[in-house]
This record gives sequence, structure tokens and C-alpha cells, in this order.
Amino acid sequence: MIEVKNLSKTYGSLNAVSDISFSLEDGEILGFLGPNGAGKSTTMNMICGLLVPDEGKIEINGIDLLESPKKAKKHIGYLPENPPLYPEMTVMEYLKFCCELKGIGKKSKEESSRVMYLCGIEHVKNRLIKNLSKGYKQRIGIAAALTGDPAVLILDEPTVGLDPKQIIEIRNMIKSLSKNHSIILSSHILPEVNALCDRVIIMNKGKIAAIDTPENLSTDFQSVSKLYVEVEGPKEEVLYTISSLQGILAVEVVKEIDENIFGYQVEGEKNKDLRRPLFYALAESRMPILEMTVKKMSLEDVFLHITLNENTSEEELNHVDHL
Repeated sequence: MIEVKNLSKTYGSLNAVSDISFSLEDGEILGFLGPNGAGKSTTMNMICGLLVPDEGKIEINGIDLLESPKKAKKHIGYLPENPPLYPEMTVMEYLKFCCELKGIGKKSKEESSRVMYLCGIEHVKNRLIKNLSKGYKQRIGIAAALTGDPAVLILDEPTVGLDPKQIIEIRNMIKSLSKNHSIILSSHILPEVNALCDRVIIMNKGKIAAIDTPENLSTDFQSVSKLYVEVEGPKEEVLYTISSLQGILAVEVVKEIDENIFGYQVEGEKNKDLRRPLFYALAESRMPILEMTVKKMSLEDVFLHITLNENTSEEELNHVDHL
């Protein structure tokens, strides 16, 4: 759906975006993350045709954006962080206006009705936009992006400022839209990206630091295997039994739960499954495990590791999966 190749953009001496490449597949939700100043907004603006890159190529549904911008933009629907709504218009008037801007013409009423149905706003079509809640305004913005039935939706912070119920509703709607559209989703709400996105791009300092599934990012950036276990038995014996196992790097008591029951954090070699050897060793010593949890890096942990660690290695900064 989208193919970005060797894209670069500078502002004077500042390399806002430096030689990045990635793709968006059919029906995929691609998360787009990065701290302020990482080049994320510049990249999204170039993909939407709002900025011209200094170098590189962008193809939208097989159409070169720089060579045929009008034709390529027909395949893009864009929701900015603050949708440009006209508060004195009704919902229907605004969507018909959006249709006319996209050259839909005589079928604008029919198209407006279609996108209102997809976004669940039919019942407010005759209401003034200024009288609607933030959640409905976001839905109207998404409906406007959907006019013309573009192959690609680019959504910038679609749930910002919404209450928990509205966030869930918008997330469910985005998931539903992915059945017929490819979606780029920019958000600072990392659990949202983790829940919705098939793959995630993390940008840092104008470059792509990582592209992969949330699950793979969690695995690849975790330097050790971690477990939390609660065990009943003499503390020193439990510590000795666990630390004696092959592949164990560290074990410490992190919680006292009850008399003779403690919580332990166990670290082992990367990608080593510690659960079975731990179970058998403690069972043989008649020290029952009451709870066991595998501890993985969250997407937030990965994001912070990449963006805050000044000593991030070149190998990690080039952890890019172009599939």
C-alpha cells in the first residue's frame, strides 16, 4: 500500500529525517512512535504530500507521490491531531463539504451517509458540530478521512483528550476499519499501539531505530530472561536451589508475603526458558511454587530503552525488519 524508500528531509543544518525506508502492507495497522523531535511528524507530513522530501521516494498504492501527487493523494485519508472541523456546520453539511473538496460531487450525500454509518454518527447528522462531544468530533474527523474510500488512513493521535469509554470505542472502530483499509497510527499512548498495531516503527533522532511486531521488539531488546516466583520454603534454601541451576544469572528476594513465603526475581540467560528446570528443582526439594510469572519488556520499556539510552548501540539502532 505504501512504500517509502531512502526518505530524507533537512531544515538548514538539522537532519529531521535521515534516509529512512519502510512499507505498509494491505490491511495492516502500523504504529508510528517517537519522542518530540524524532522526525515522526515530518515523515507523516511527507507521506501525506504536505511536505516535499529532499531525497527519496514515496509510493501510494503503486503511484509515485512526487510524480503524480493528485492521483496518489486520492488513496490517502488523513486525520490530523486536531481535526479541521467547522463548528457552525452540521455533521452532514461538513461531510458533504469534504466530499466536494475531494471531487465526489453529485454522490456527496450518499458518500456522507456511508462514512457516517462506518463511524457510528448517523444519529447526530443534523446536529451542529460545536454542540458535540470531543469523542464525536474525533469520529467526524475519521469520517472525513474516509470520504472517497481511500486505501490508506493516516491517523495522528486519534484518541487524544478522550475519556476511557470514548478511547475504547475509537480503538474498536479503528480495528474494524483495518479490514478494508491500511492504517498508519501515530500515538503517544503506548498500550494503545500495543493493542492495535500489527507492527511498530520507533523513530529516534531522524532515523528508524526499530521496526517489528510488539512481541518481537519485546523479545529482541530484552537482554535477559526474567521470572517472578513465589515459593514456600526456607529463604536461604530457595535462593541456593535456584542459583544452582544452569543458566541462572541472578536471583533476589523482592517481597515477603507470609511466614516462610517469599517472592523472588530470577534472571537467566537471554531466550532461555527457566520455568521447567525451576519447577522440577523446587519440587524435588519439596518447596512448592505458589505463583510464577514471566516478565517481559513492555513496548514502553523498549521505547524508553531506545529513546533515552544515549549509549544505544548501532546494532540496536539498525534493528530494522523490512518485511
